[in-house]
Amino acid sequence: MKKTKLYKVHQKLGAKIVEFAGYQMPVQYTSIISEHQTVRNSVGVFDVSHMGEFFVRGENALEFVNYVTINDASKLFSGRVQYSAMCYEDGGIVDDLLVYKLSDKEFMLVVNASNIEKDFDWLSQNNKFNVELTNKSDDYSLLAVQGPKSKDVIQKVCDKNLNLEYYHFFNAKIAGVEAIVSRTGYTGELGYEIYFEGDEATAEFIWDRIFDAGKEFNIQPIGLGARDSLRLEMGYCLYGNDIDKTTNPLEAGLAWITKLNKESFLGKQALEKSKSNGLKRKLVAMTSEEKVFPRHGYDLTIDGKKIGTITSGTVSPVLEKAIALGYVNSEDSVIGSTVNFLIRGKEYPAKVVKLPFVNK
Repeated sequence: MKKTKLYKVHQKLGAKIVEFAGYQMPVQYTSIISEHQTVRNSVGVFDVSHMGEFFVRGENALEFVNYVTINDASKLFSGRVQYSAMCYEDGGIVDDLLVYKLSDKEFMLVVNASNIEKDFDWLSQNNKFNVELTNKSDDYSLLAVQGPKSKDVIQKVCDKNLNLEYYHFFNAKIAGVEAIVSRTGYTGELGYEIYFEGDEATAEFIWDRIFDAGKEFNIQPIGLGARDSLRLEMGYCLYGNDIDKTTNPLEAGLAWITKLNKESFLGKQALEKSKSNGLKRKLVAMTSEEKVFPRHGYDLTIDGKKIGTITSGTVSPVLEKAIALGYVNSEDSVIGSTVNFLIRGKEYPAKVVKLPFVNK
């Protein structure tokens, strides 16, 4: 099991540690609900150093990134971030990721922790553009500071004015340490990501400075449990649950990042065929007024017949009711229609709704 450079800090704070994506990670410190509400109402800090950071360098860096991702990286300028995905030739999703344009000849790709080795191998296999690929995942720590008070906190320790637009980034010093500071977020709240290199002492120093800056807002550490419930309230996909190699981005509701009008990219032909043939299933959002807890893997039914499967589910701490994502037959995906959660042999009615579950 790997450990982030803040593992000892999490231990000292009494975090419940679990195995996640090959790492020992904090799932919660107090309770998932209280940590969730902290991020929605004030500010919390996630150690997400398990995420992967790859660097692409060379004359053909843009051509390579555009070939292996489904969004249009040519629209990026230095300082801009893009949400994208990578697909196999059959249209299945290799991973979803963030693309950072550092310069005309350099990009940073931020990938999911569980896919680091697989993604790097796949990128290497498809490197027909003679770019330099470097995996610096073990060198970087990553903190996500999320919540309505996050700007007030980070501005205290950042040497630059923090007027960053959504999906933009810059290089700055955080508590005197060189870092990449971006504003993307996985919670729906205002938030900032801080990427930096250094040893355990450096990571603990930055963690402590951020917590000092956030004392007046009762800043709290937040675990993976609340990270999952926060992203689900926004309807954001989680690789391994809602998307994987058996799903394509069109049926997963990611048509908005799938640029079929750009030149050749991996998976393009399969995705064009899928679109022209009509999607057989779609990822939908559902809510239920029943006192139930929908979970990954539960069947979705209509009149006793299976029509799909729940991919992510929880009881929303904000809405205080069951919410879920899941794939259903296309004909059953209409907003407002009723489906059932099949839980321990009993059907509970749920309604197909529009995302996000919680408007921010």
